[in-house]
Amino acid sequence: MDCHNCHQSCQTKSRNLRSNLFDFGYKKSVKKNFSLDSKTTIALVGSPNVGKSLLFNLLTGTYVTVSNYPGTTVEIAKGNRIIAGKKVIFLDTPGMYSLIPITEEENVARNLILNQKVDLVIHVVNAKHLGRMLNLTLQLIEAQLPVLLVVNMIDEAKKLGIWVDENQLAQRLGIPVVSMAAVKKVGLKKLIAKVADYVRANSLSIAY
Repeated sequence: MDCHNCHQSCQTKSRNLRSNLFDFGYKKSVKKNFSLDSKTTIALVGSPNVGKSLLFNLLTGTYVTVSNYPGTTVEIAKGNRIIAGKKVIFLDTPGMYSLIPITEEENVARNLILNQKVDLVIHVVNAKHLGRMLNLTLQLIEAQLPVLLVVNMIDEAKKLGIWVDENQLAQRLGIPVVSMAAVKKVGLKKLIAKVADYVRANSLSIAY
């Protein structure tokens, strides 16, 4: 699959995964000890330096809670939003390259999305290195997690002659795809619209 002119081919099995994302009003986070006690949890995952934390801040505002994951020194940022009248918790997970953990940070991120109640995984990738970053996307799909792919930094990729066809990529992967330049808020409204559709259609309830 030549999806962004990088001349790298990626093959995957399409799965009928439920897709999602959201429309929301702002609500300040309440400080408390880290726990996954909310009915709905959305985790942002991705390797370092892909703009994941910036996107997390755009989605949650400036008031977030940062706490250590139980039994570790790894910090997890948590922010609240009211989406379609429901409380949703967003988690900014530690950077990870694979579901096969090497570092403590990767192990924490893996435990969060595989062993805790996570209703949606937003995988943020760098458009300039899409070919190699899709490896984690495929692992998340194979783990039968509900995934939405955010291809960030499309403005920088275009300067290098790399163009991402998000519709073709979504069709090949079988999951929703949004291309963004988060630093400029390009694509943010589209991301919010996709989440809003999911909230209204599924009431943020996914049967695994």
